[in-house]
Amino acid sequence: MVVCGDDGLAHRLAAELRDVYRQRVVLVAPGDPAGATGRSAVLIRAARLLRRTDEPVTGVPHPRDVVSSSPTEAALLRAGVDRAAALALLYEDDETNLRAALAARRLSPGLRLVVRMYNRKLGQHLEELLDQATLLSGPESDRAVLDASTTVLSDADTAAPALAATAVAGTSKIVQADGVLLRAAERTPPGRDEVPDPGLCTLALLSSTTSDPAGAEGSESSGPQGPLLLPDDRAVAGASGRGSVVLETVRYAGPTLSSRRRARRGAPWRELFSSRLRWALVGIVASVFALTLTTTLLTDSDPVHAAYVTLLDLFAINDPAIDASVTHQVLQLLSGLVGLALLPLLVAGALEALGTFRAAGALSRPPRGLSGHVVLLGLGKIGTRVLARLRELDIPVVCVEEDPDARGIPLARGHGIPVVLGDVTEDGVLEAAKIHRAHALLALTSSDTTNLEAALYARSVKPDLRVALRLYDDDFATAVYRTLRAAHPRALTRSRSVSHLAAPAFAGAMMGRQILGAIPVERKVLLFAALLVAGHPQFEGRTVADAFRPGAWRVLALDTAAPTARRPDLASSHQVGDAPQLLWDLHPGYVLRPEDRVVIAATRRGLAELLGAPYQPGATTP
Repeated sequence: MVVCGDDGLAHRLAAELRDVYRQRVVLVAPGDPAGATGRSAVLIRAARLLRRTDEPVTGVPHPRDVVSSSPTEAALLRAGVDRAAALALLYEDDETNLRAALAARRLSPGLRLVVRMYNRKLGQHLEELLDQATLLSGPESDRAVLDASTTVLSDADTAAPALAATAVAGTSKIVQADGVLLRAAERTPPGRDEVPDPGLCTLALLSSTTSDPAGAEGSESSGPQGPLLLPDDRAVAGASGRGSVVLETVRYAGPTLSSRRRARRGAPWRELFSSRLRWALVGIVASVFALTLTTTLLTDSDPVHAAYVTLLDLFAINDPAIDASVTHQVLQLLSGLVGLALLPLLVAGALEALGTFRAAGALSRPPRGLSGHVVLLGLGKIGTRVLARLRELDIPVVCVEEDPDARGIPLARGHGIPVVLGDVTEDGVLEAAKIHRAHALLALTSSDTTNLEAALYARSVKPDLRVALRLYDDDFATAVYRTLRAAHPRALTRSRSVSHLAAPAFAGAMMGRQILGAIPVERKVLLFAALLVAGHPQFEGRTVADAFRPGAWRVLALDTAAPTARRPDLASSHQVGDAPQLLWDLHPGYVLRPEDRVVIAATRRGLAELLGAPYQPGATTP
């Protein structure tokens, strides 16, 4: 396995492949973190420190480093791409990943590629292009192998639903499969004499209890104090008083778009034509009508000619009526005076409309009286995806961003979402975002210290504020959580790592499995994947009930389509008119056949075992 990248995701993925899947890994990364800037340098140093302090997995050495500032063909050859089973390209720049993917496909046509792409359309075209290149190099290639030869993923898309759900109470974690949305809802610990709703099935038991609603925010190293993933019915029945994550609903999500959720483009007509401009236009029309009628009655002119002369006189562009009758002269003077009175109103209204039109492209400010909103810090790649997700949920948001040219600024401007430009660590910035009346703070900047500083200040302003932090290191996140919990026991605090959420999905794709999504359960991750029953003795010939292994995996759905008609990518949405091909209401006694394709929920340990890489219980994962 070869992993190329310039930030913490590459190091996290390399550790995931080594510790969970027991794969030999070659890591291509910049040699000097001083050459990297900002968050990338910090994450690289932290990942290397963790790798030095980790105990090696039995029989699997630490990833071998190939020092290269960019994934050139020479660097790829030194890493052994021509002999590797899979290559992950995880650079933050899409163009760098694109160039490297094309070079790798030339060097090894049958190589399995996992490419990190933020641009969705470019990623889709790249996947089709590289799969076509694989097909041309080997026309006899198996269709299933071809579908797994190139996988384009986005860490931002993987993490955004979880981050958005973390920030908003009652929001479900969502994974999309075959045009169907799986909603994993976090249920708070039930009160006395309350019976919790079990949902369709219980995916996890949380560390939070009725007596300790905040819980321990457990990670992989928390042991019994952490959450329990994929419990059986006996564990669920004996866990009264514990919080849970349940599969709440499964519904079809066709390609429809509500008109009220469409982006607002330009200024609305009501704002463009203000009341003053409308009254000025009404005055001009009324004056023209009255003067035209008077001219027609007094001069015996036809109405069309009278209206034409009246307009010329009203705007003072007609010749003086020196030789005309006294009546005509009086009417001309009267029209000129009315025009002089209305012209300033018309000019003022036009200037106001021009200002409104120009302001339509400017950033909105938080309105007066705003409350119950989410304050989103940072509009980079992750923040932009989270903002889009919150917008889809119709949740009021106020964004805070230091860079006026940040990636998410056009999205916020297009939807009319309020944005406060400024450094969040400076006085008055969070106040301008109405943090004292906010429901939640979602800190997603590229700096852990900035996120922490903003959270601490926000809690000093509003102690009961719901806070979700983007933090990279598990140990640091645990220390932050315990400190904030001790200082504010009644307030909810959550921390999430983007690379921690994304790395299992990238690792599963490198192992040739289609990962539909990942949801966080405190600091652990639960994966949803699609796989064939054939070749998996844990499923083949077993009933759905017998195939369930508590703490490892659980079958959720069955693909009912014929093998030749199956949709290659279950994570994609349906086309209009297509029928869902997944059966979610599976009978526990259904016997799984080798040709079946199923959707499962699995832990990292469980997925590794299904892929033929026994998990090392004693191995540590950074």
